[in-house]
Amino acid sequence: MKPLLLLDVDGVLNPMGRPTPDFRRYRCTIDGELYTVHLNPRHGRRLLDLALATGAELVWATTWEHHANDWIAPRIGLPSLPVIPMTPDFPRSPPSEYGELFKTPHVAAYAGRRPFVWFDDQVWAEDEEYLRVHQGLDDFLLVHVDPAHGLTSRHLGMAQEWLTVPKD
Repeated sequence: MKPLLLLDVDGVLNPMGRPTPDFRRYRCTIDGELYTVHLNPRHGRRLLDLALATGAELVWATTWEHHANDWIAPRIGLPSLPVIPMTPDFPRSPPSEYGELFKTPHVAAYAGRRPFVWFDDQVWAEDEEYLRVHQGLDDFLLVHVDPAHGLTSRHLGMAQEWLTVPKD
């Protein structure tokens, strides 16, 4: 089973803090709303290299859903990627039962039994517990990304190590 590399946008590829000079500013309009995003064009190549080196498949795990393929992917050099569908009535989703992020059940349903690494700024111990205890999954790595800084080499290294080091 090919492992998955799951990508969030806001807080991961689009940091919330002051971007460093290697980020570019873009304005995009989605459903009549204007958004400003800061993206690092090198992230796409680095993510593609990680996927190639580990045999993993890149997938969007973001509330941007298919808009990520329109607005984010071309600006960082990614092809169109599969998208994990999120609840259609976000942000009016029912509250979590165990304290997990509203996206976590969608990620679990999409991943099934495939191993995955999930880059997100909102994944915590509750998400790990939900996936392990309530979904019975055990072959995943949650990579919490500091939303002020976004995705870094350290995060990519963690994913590469997890995906390539044999598990006991």
